[in-house]
This record gives sequence, C-alpha cells and structure tokens, in this order.
Amino acid sequence: MKLIIATIKPFKLEEVREALTLIGVRGMMVTEIKGFGSQSGHTEIYRGAEYAVNFVPKIKLEIVVSSGMAETVVDTIRQTACTDKIGDGKIFVLDVLQAVRVRTGETDTDAL
Repeated sequence: MKLIIATIKPFKLEEVREALTLIGVRGMMVTEIKGFGSQSGHTEIYRGAEYAVNFVPKIKLEIVVSSGMAETVVDTIRQTACTDKIGDGKIFVLDVLQAVRVRTGETDTDAL
C-alpha cells in the first residue's frame, strides 16, 4: 500500500476529486493548509497598505491506495491539478505498513 500526499491549488480540488473518483479512488482526506515553496509568497495591498503574504493557501490530499494503483493516482493528480504556473504543488508517495478499518477490524487492502 502507498500513501500519496499531494498539495494542490484550492480551486483545483473539485476537479481533482472528480478525476480520482473516475479512476476508482474510494476515499481521501482533505486539509486546508498554508505553505510556500519556489514562489515564496508575494505582496498585496489591503486598504492602501502593502504587506507581505509569506504563506500561500493550499489544499493537502492524503490518499491510501494499493501499490499497483499508486502510479495511476499520481499521474491523475498531476495532470488534473496542473495549471503550468508556479505553485501548482507537490506529490509525495510513501509506503504504508498497515491499515485497519476501525468499524470492522479489516486490515490492509481490505480496509481501504
């Protein structure tokens, strides 16, 4: 099993969710986050005063899938979330040692 952690632009969330549903992803966790990378923030003007925005709003997706499905999920997220502009996000893939469904006690891929 693999844990896929992806950060994407907030306005891409629904489009990515729909694409992942079409390829068979049955669940994910979504968190609103703030961060910075290459773009390292920017300046904005609010009520006539200029101020630095050091952290940019992002969405973090956490998805656990079988190992065989991980590459398809990564490709789907990459293609769907891409705007070809700086700040499109990152995708990380980690190994998952165990999964347990709390309600039934099912384990590993059965728990997904």
